[in-house]
Amino acid sequence: MSSVGLVRTLSRKEVLVLAVGAMIGWSWVIMTGVWLTSAGTFGTLLAFLVGGAAILLISLTYAELVSAMPKVGGEHVYSERAFGRTGSFICTWAILMAYITVPTFESAALPTAFEYLFPDLKVGYLWSVFDADVYMSYAFIGVFATLALTLVNYWGVKFMAVVQTTITACFLIVGVMFITGVAIEFDYSNVTPLFVDDYHGFFAVLTMIPALLIGFDVIPQSAEEINLPPKSIGKILVISVVMAILWYSLISLAVALSMNYEQLTTSSMATADANANVWNGQWAGNLMVIAGVAGIISSWNAFILGGSRAMFALAQAQMLPAVFAKLHPKYNTPYMAIFFIGLLCCISPFFGKTILVWLIDAGSFAVVIGYGMVAYAFVKLRKTEPDMPRPFRVKHGKFVGWSALLVSICLGWVYMPWGPGALLWPYEWAMVLGWTLLGIVFFVFSRGKKPS
Repeated sequence: MSSVGLVRTLSRKEVLVLAVGAMIGWSWVIMTGVWLTSAGTFGTLLAFLVGGAAILLISLTYAELVSAMPKVGGEHVYSERAFGRTGSFICTWAILMAYITVPTFESAALPTAFEYLFPDLKVGYLWSVFDADVYMSYAFIGVFATLALTLVNYWGVKFMAVVQTTITACFLIVGVMFITGVAIEFDYSNVTPLFVDDYHGFFAVLTMIPALLIGFDVIPQSAEEINLPPKSIGKILVISVVMAILWYSLISLAVALSMNYEQLTTSSMATADANANVWNGQWAGNLMVIAGVAGIISSWNAFILGGSRAMFALAQAQMLPAVFAKLHPKYNTPYMAIFFIGLLCCISPFFGKTILVWLIDAGSFAVVIGYGMVAYAFVKLRKTEPDMPRPFRVKHGKFVGWSALLVSICLGWVYMPWGPGALLWPYEWAMVLGWTLLGIVFFVFSRGKKPS
């Protein structure tokens, strides 16, 4: 698969912050109180340990494959080599759903963050969609941010990486400031209760982990734009996952140490309120929300890159319309794919948060399908192509590969009707079915074509 026009320009630091910024979005600011009240302090930390270990296993299979095949499209390349054209489309189409749902959700999540800073932000009521009110002011913020981030990605991967590095550094600094403040003075009694609702609270948090750690795979998607030895790409991918797991765990522990259970149950934004408690001022809470806004933008920015490269790879393989394979003659970006994702992000704020939450849940299920197929591709290629050069070769590959596949199946089970995180019927399942049918249309349309 040729991808003439893409330029290897991303440095080690830029690749790391790209993935870390993708995985650390808004949840660490707004959801920490929910995790702690649902599962307790130890239950939350255990959920991140177990869920993080599961995703780490999956990331190891990605790390080996990206070092062996550092090509644009990531999952598309690995699954095509292992399963052929049909398997490749199924895998990449599933991944693409997750990549598109994240930025469309972020365009609606951003105004929610601003509401903490500006309580009277809701202006110009438009309508309600499934009990979610839509306001003109919210939609304006979402559309304006979409246009800005679309242009950032349009103007080239190097410019995007500079923006990503700056934004990620901002929220990391604030987070470290919070953790440092807690370490100086904290109350051990706040960590109780250690568990809530027996194992049910633990599973409630565990089901969220795959969605929280989606993002490390933007590295394989952009592999052909990374200016590093293939072995280093694999190492950075794994390091990024470890950093994200540590971040979520430390933030959760810091909030637990700085707020008691009663305070957590009444807080709508626990991490911000905890930072205000630690530093004895509302300014610190506002600063934490600004850091959360930076997290939204970093995640959003990274998924525009990942989604556009996945579309570009499928279009190059003639599995999507050829227009998405176009590269800008000056900026070397798949600009039509970027514009398409930008268009969806401009529309999404007008649908309300209820539908967008359903969409992100459906996308989380879809990405688990992709993860499972990559894990199986890892296992199969170890057997069918044992001599393939693998600069980052995972030790105990058979154990890691089959474990990653089993983990993916278990994660998929969680979203089934009988699982603890079952997708909502009929709405979320309708979204999965609709995306599947759209994929079938594209695949059938492209059957008579061969990749150029």
